[in-house]
Amino acid sequence: MKKFYQFLMLMTVSSVSLADGNLMPIKVPEKVKSECASCHMVYPPAFLPKDSWAQIMSGLDKHYGTDASLDPQSIKEISQWLNQNAGTYKRVSSAPPNDRITESTWFIKKHRKISDSTWKGSKVKSKANCMACHTSADKGNYDDDEVRIPK
Repeated sequence: MKKFYQFLMLMTVSSVSLADGNLMPIKVPEKVKSECASCHMVYPPAFLPKDSWAQIMSGLDKHYGTDASLDPQSIKEISQWLNQNAGTYKRVSSAPPNDRITESTWFIKKHRKISDSTWKGSKVKSKANCMACHTSADKGNYDDDEVRIPK
């Protein structure tokens, strides 16, 4: 039975083409890098379900207070990648409030011990700034052993 679960886990991880067990897919399209990463890091698509990514991509003119409008072809390419790599496991089975990663149940639980002063500090500034503490977040590495919380 144990071997079956190991096989199932291997098939789940390999089906989303994750790099070395990290949360970021191996192949991040240039369009995603040039458009999304021009304002913020590229968040792993597995952090949100397909419904959230669809909602985000359909409202780029009001993207969290910014006009991030794109041409139809760019929207199509980025949406396809997000849909192919969106979270499908239990912790992202439903869309979080406002389709925000930082408002998802798993995010709040995982970060419950982080003080408000740390979030608001000059080195972090926002819960969306993963790179402030997860120094390899841009590569999809969110391993707890790699976390460095700024003072």
